[in-house]
Amino acid sequence: MNTSVEASIHAPVQDMYREHFSSECILVFAPGRINLIGEHTDYNEGFVLPAAIHQGLYFAVGKSEEADCQIVSRDKGEQVRFSPGQPLAAGTPSWANYFIGVSTLLRRRGHPIPAFNCVFGGDLPAGAGLSSSAALSAGFGLALNELLGLGISRLELAKIAQETEHEFAGVNCGIMDPFAILHGKAGHAIRLDCRSLEFEYIPFQTEAYKLLLCDTRIKHELASTEYNSRRKEVEAGIKRLQIHSPSLHSMRDVNKAMLQEEREGFHPSIYKRCLFVLEENDRVDATCAALKAGDFARMGELLYLSHEGLQFDYEVSCRELDFLVSQARKDSHIAGARMMGGGFGGATINLVATDAVGLVSDKMKEAYSQAFGFEPEIFEVQIGEGARVI
Repeated sequence: MNTSVEASIHAPVQDMYREHFSSECILVFAPGRINLIGEHTDYNEGFVLPAAIHQGLYFAVGKSEEADCQIVSRDKGEQVRFSPGQPLAAGTPSWANYFIGVSTLLRRRGHPIPAFNCVFGGDLPAGAGLSSSAALSAGFGLALNELLGLGISRLELAKIAQETEHEFAGVNCGIMDPFAILHGKAGHAIRLDCRSLEFEYIPFQTEAYKLLLCDTRIKHELASTEYNSRRKEVEAGIKRLQIHSPSLHSMRDVNKAMLQEEREGFHPSIYKRCLFVLEENDRVDATCAALKAGDFARMGELLYLSHEGLQFDYEVSCRELDFLVSQARKDSHIAGARMMGGGFGGATINLVATDAVGLVSDKMKEAYSQAFGFEPEIFEVQIGEGARVI
């Protein structure tokens, strides 16, 4: 990100902190993340290919001279005050759960967390599949780590952010989002093994293509409940396979031949869920190979295949997402596209020829508006550095 643009975003956060609080503060940036491919594989101990982006959230955090913690959301115009270690009051904004979750989990690990003040805000759209919730928990965790000199590793901070989602937000997600946010590298995606947490930086460097996100501006009510149910369905598949192969731990230990052999014993939907996970893991490796070879046409094909799996096998897409991908298929300027994120709304990620970004954006807006009565939000994302102190 251009430094002047970055300053225009974080300066108001710092200024608001100074308006509200007298104590000194540090400033931390936590980016959003995209996932090039490897959807719903992270909680199945599979492989993913995420990357940090330039857009994100800024946190001005300092020690409080009072007994209570105070957090201000600059973008929402909301403020929360609570006592350290105490539950939030009824009616508190949902974003506050991430702050109290992180601070609570740090205390459980034996780190004394005194009262603090925080102002946060940025340019990361919520609901577009850019993992704004993980940016909240990972960014705030890094801020407390730096402010208090806790010496916690980035991997441990990612685990804390994941636990926060589980316990304080009710989303049984994998570790991909906070890991990518805390380990991002400019110009590179991260091939992450979600079992061992070993990772490799994969170059994403091309002048020929840009990454364009088309946000449906839709979030269906099914999103959170169906996300958790998909996890349970794959776990049910594993339990079925364990009848004859008790050493299996997750879908990571299964191959297509094993799955096919037991197909008759599966409910059809559970078979499809398991098949998708196996094929999506293969697509991650194939995409890494394509990027290393500079074969973006092949990468585009794999994006389309991923969407087909998400639409028909994992069944987490929706008509708005499917419409955008079908429009992409008609456009020769788009090498590939797929839905990104948990599903049932959010955005598609599109690999678009650099010289056609404006044209593609206009055509997508017009077609979507005609179909649904309002325009999608379309914006370019660039792969950037991970969370850091400014």
